[in-house]
Amino acid sequence: MKENIGILATKKLAQNQKQYLLNAGFNVIDEDFIHIKPIAFEIKNTNDILIFTSQNAVLNVLAYKEELIHKPAICVGEKTKQLLLENGFSVVFFHLDASELIKHIEKEYLNNSFTFFCGTSRLNTIPDFLNEKSITHQIIEVYETIETPVKIAPKMDGILFFSPSGVSSYIKEHKITNEMCFCIGSTTATAVEPFTKNIVIANQPSVENVIIQCIHYFKSTKND
Repeated sequence: MKENIGILATKKLAQNQKQYLLNAGFNVIDEDFIHIKPIAFEIKNTNDILIFTSQNAVLNVLAYKEELIHKPAICVGEKTKQLLLENGFSVVFFHLDASELIKHIEKEYLNNSFTFFCGTSRLNTIPDFLNEKSITHQIIEVYETIETPVKIAPKMDGILFFSPSGVSSYIKEHKITNEMCFCIGSTTATAVEPFTKNIVIANQPSVENVIIQCIHYFKSTKND
């Protein structure tokens, strides 16, 4: 492994997360390349089941918790599920991937209606499925993702990406050349693919696993 490996995280890391990289002997820069802005919205009524695909969506509906908490929820992501449970919601199903979530809806909930809480920048995997199956649903946008590019002067060896929006923001100020890109999931990796094939996808969609993949990759090249 070369000396002074430089790692850029495209979001601010918790101190313990950053420490993992520092303990591995890396030089680390972490900056927020996106900002989440809440959107004002109203809830006049909701359907049978709530859908959440991010922690940001959950955080931005908590002001309406008393109006929603009696409704069952399905969600994408272990941390999204945990946040819902911590706030008293009943999670009847979750998966790490939206494509698997819609398979479960097709199997178990075709006769139900849905309220999908989400951001303005989202994949349409779930809405497209609900439209295709003519399932009654409403989409309520509760936050906006704002790109906040940061110019990083040092040449980095590895870049940690956590969302397609983070990739888009990074590209506004930089080119990806021979850096190794570590992505939190396949959707984020797809956003990186037009710029490089140097991609490693986390085994689990968590910040910690992205960091683990980064450490393993550079440690494995130690003797190269």
